[in-house]
Amino acid sequence: MRIYTKKGDSGETGLLFGGRVSKADPRTDSYGSVDTAISAMGMARALCADPWVKETLLRTQHEMFTVATELATSPDHYDLLKERFSVVTAQMVEGLEKAIDEIAAQVTMPKSFIVPGASAGSGALDLARALVREAERRVVALSEAGQVQNPEVLRYLNRLSDLLFMLARLEDRDLPFEITTGEMRKQG
Repeated sequence: MRIYTKKGDSGETGLLFGGRVSKADPRTDSYGSVDTAISAMGMARALCADPWVKETLLRTQHEMFTVATELATSPDHYDLLKERFSVVTAQMVEGLEKAIDEIAAQVTMPKSFIVPGASAGSGALDLARALVREAERRVVALSEAGQVQNPEVLRYLNRLSDLLFMLARLEDRDLPFEITTGEMRKQG
């Protein structure tokens, strides 16, 4: 089996369950942004040291494929999607909230802004967070155009970016605030 099909050479791509759209279509842009975020989460998982952070990232990467699947389905095929695949649920969002609360109980937050990059793992997590926020903005535009059937998709993306922020803080929990905030101690 070849990896290339040549079907996209004209600038169009196929949607799940049928239909073709421009590769510049807001729907394609939305699930493409989700794909970018999934890859960034994978890089973060490879760079993080904490096993729980790695496990949480892998679970959420799998859940993000569910997000992408929903976005790659046109509204007229949404019922077919629900019959054949999982969709984003309120329980998935609640799982993210539970993880955020667990982390919040373990870390002390500095009183100033955190500068990404205190460690390779947290830097990658903060990049993934920013990319999830970008995907969220694209999905908001798609939703405002009446093209997102499930409101849990936006809730999930919003909460996932919060979780990624907290995972970065958990990854750096043993570093002094001078490093995580980029602040230097005052001289003399």
